[in-house]
Amino acid sequence: MDLAYSLVALERQVFDFLGYQWAPILANFFHIIIVILGLFGTIQYRPRYIVVYTVWMALWVAWNVFIICYYLDVGGLTKDSDMLTFNISAHHSWWSEHGPGCVRREMTQPGVRTVDSQSYISVMGCLMEYQYIEVLHSGTQILIALLGFVYACYVVSAITEEEDSFDFVGGFDPFPLYHVNEKPSHLLLKPMYLST
Repeated sequence: MDLAYSLVALERQVFDFLGYQWAPILANFFHIIIVILGLFGTIQYRPRYIVVYTVWMALWVAWNVFIICYYLDVGGLTKDSDMLTFNISAHHSWWSEHGPGCVRREMTQPGVRTVDSQSYISVMGCLMEYQYIEVLHSGTQILIALLGFVYACYVVSAITEEEDSFDFVGGFDPFPLYHVNEKPSHLLLKPMYLST
């Protein structure tokens, strides 16, 4: 499951790179690292790594709820702001120009004919608006994160239960395998002397 989750996160990372969305790029990077850490913790029976994974899953759900609110213009957020690019550039979601069915037309500004000149891009005929594609991506991430959270909680409880039930030799068992007799023995050992 973690491998499929890593692939979904990697797919999202690629499209955020294409759109120069720096905040999601950093979040996706940390997410991929934590998913790998959680997978390592599961394989190596390290509950602390899995706990870090579960805490990150809660933060990941919160991040994706923020992204949904951002693209749906909820709570004073607006998809037209440059918040996700850290105000470095005016780029937006890659899906805004390359969505399914979108026809993209570039129109150069009149009177400006340089290589570096900005052109106006008009996008028409999209089958689905880009903000809904981003919301679907985030919704999928939330669903998978919740499944990962539940699975990680189960794995942590199974590992800690297994550690608690481990029996040390002569440890907590009331009838240990190697029993030391506390009563004096009826057989007393006497030294033997060899005569020559």
